Amino acid sequence: MTDLLFEAPALPTLPVAGQSARYPVRRIFCVGRNYAEHAKEMGAEVDRESPVYFTKSAFALAASGSALPYPPGTEDLHHEVELTVALDAPLFRASEAEAAAAVFGYAVGLDMTRRDLQAAAKAKRHPWDTGKDFEGSAIIAEITPAATFGAVADQPIALTVNGTPRQGSGLGEMIWSVPALLAHLSTLYHLGPGDLVMTGTPSGVGAVGPGDVLEGTIAGLAPVRLTITAAE
Repeated sequence: MTDLLFEAPALPTLPVAGQSARYPVRRIFCVGRNYAEHAKEMGAEVDRESPVYFTKSAFALAASGSALPYPPGTEDLHHEVELTVALDAPLFRASEAEAAAAVFGYAVGLDMTRRDLQAAAKAKRHPWDTGKDFEGSAIIAEITPAATFGAVADQPIALTVNGTPRQGSGLGEMIWSVPALLAHLSTLYHLGPGDLVMTGTPSGVGAVGPGDVLEGTIAGLAPVRLTITAAE
């Protein structure tokens, strides 16, 4: 057994509906600008040539029902509700049919964003890392197996803040479908079990602050819930 200088953290895990075994999370890939109206509200062109990707650390993951202290370095924390796809098979240079067969299940996720830091990075043509990848920035609900959820069609996706609607659309409004996203991403990475793909958010994103309670929903999936608390 290899000696380590300090104890290595265990991989984060997510609950699975109807199962006692949990899903270990290896990596989190995210898709930007996958809804035309959201791209427009961000002042970006709708790019139908190629998906836009960024990543979050698996250790940015937080469970549904968490309380997230308002993160440091920002004065403009935004919510983004997303369909999240969990894989359970290897994918590399896959067809869309092969990609669809590698889906273990689906969950509702929140891509929390330090929008001011992201905007500053965009203005300087810098990476988005500080705006997107921070502790507690990926909140994922319980995973529902694909066989239970069925096909991704035009299921409603929505988010409320303190019970007031903020975001609302249908999954059919995604520019890139789940199989198309996975097939394309598999030309860039060796995907596999434990990989999550957050597939983009509809329009209506906005700021939240301490005391706000968020709930994201997709028909047929367990909701994701988050409470924002005071900064530490």
